[in-house]
Amino acid sequence: MTDAPLGRSAAYKVLTTGYVGSTGPGVAATVSYVSDAGRHVIFDPGMVASTDDILAPLAELGLGPDDITDVVLSHHHPDNTMNVGLFRRAAVHDHKVEYRGDQWKNRDAEGYELTPSLRLIRTPGHSPEDITLLAGTESGVVAFAGDLWWHAEGPADDPVAPDREVLRTSRERVLAAADLVVPGHGAPFEPAAGTPR
Repeated sequence: MTDAPLGRSAAYKVLTTGYVGSTGPGVAATVSYVSDAGRHVIFDPGMVASTDDILAPLAELGLGPDDITDVVLSHHHPDNTMNVGLFRRAAVHDHKVEYRGDQWKNRDAEGYELTPSLRLIRTPGHSPEDITLLAGTESGVVAFAGDLWWHAEGPADDPVAPDREVLRTSRERVLAAADLVVPGHGAPFEPAAGTPR
């Protein structure tokens, strides 16, 4: 049985493609916008050089911060969450809670559907609280996987992962459902035989 959502009506745009500096301290998150059934979702509004790197491409879609209904955080590392406060009207989703204003609702992310085309699943590995947003689109399932992969090359052995086997299991789960993976700090990639597991 696949984790893929049944719906195929979601659309998405990568607002900014992240990076990880190989020799320096620079890092930026890949920040994405996903829409379906009246929901306007931002995935991982993390560190970027300027908030304009998030807001300008969003404005090109005719949207401002207050139009965003939901923010999904793949995990709680600051490089993936730094700009969540831009979207003050949105419900914020993590691995176990939905937050809005000064309220929260406990709920497990595993299998939680924002819409029939947008499903959250637990994918621990990079951290214990990692989740992935699976979006059913016309062209297939897109997995917004946070730092399960930093970029298409992995890293194969994530130096932050507390348990390599847990990471591998979550990567396999995502690859079984996804036609395209949006990693935490790089461009989207199509899974292939060489994709790190």
